[in-house]
Amino acid sequence: MAGKLYGIGVGPGDPELLTLKAVRLIKECDIIAVPGKKKEETVAYQIVRQALPEIERKECLEIDMPMTKEKEKLEISHNTACEKVAEVLDTGKNIAFLTLGDPCVYSTYIYIHQRIVKAGYDTEIVSGIPSFCAVSAKLNEGLVERNEMLHVIPSSYGIEQGMELSGTRVLMKAGKKMKQVKEQLKQKEVRVSMIENCGMEQERVYHNVDEIPEEAGYYSLIIVKEQEK
Repeated sequence: MAGKLYGIGVGPGDPELLTLKAVRLIKECDIIAVPGKKKEETVAYQIVRQALPEIERKECLEIDMPMTKEKEKLEISHNTACEKVAEVLDTGKNIAFLTLGDPCVYSTYIYIHQRIVKAGYDTEIVSGIPSFCAVSAKLNEGLVERNEMLHVIPSSYGIEQGMELSGTRVLMKAGKKMKQVKEQLKQKEVRVSMIENCGMEQERVYHNVDEIPEEAGYYSLIIVKEQEK
């Protein structure tokens, strides 16, 4: 009998935000999988290790997932990853695949999940706390209220259309395009906050667009709200 694949969201960075279900399944699964060439260099693994030091004794499937937008390279990468996961599942072992935040929100894991489901294997997605919820909590304010709408925007693809929407806009993965993002935000009458590396040791909080550095890390999340009248 084939094993089962669990896509486990480990939250945004603070190991105390791991869910009880995530902790239980990581302990119970035969093997963990991480999106990286070396587990020690994988952020999701480092988060879990702080809460579960015993994870170091578990067998780990290290899966290289290159950061690229080239469709052909991504297709090859995802197919290769799926083959590695399927090979382990065929031995009857269960896999806990660790992924930052929540597996359903711009997660690399989901591309493997889709292929494994299509191949007929048993799977389960385990929710984690999304980064934008953790950032809003860290800022000590609500994300949306009353009839406000929430828009989650992948900033690396541009924010022009998203900035025309009303309500709260969450700009994810803005790091590499921070200069362009800042320029566009300055043209709008909005209230801007950003946290870099939320819940991690290198956490930095910025309360307005002028404070935000033009060279910010990959794990930078901006919350844009309407100006209070």
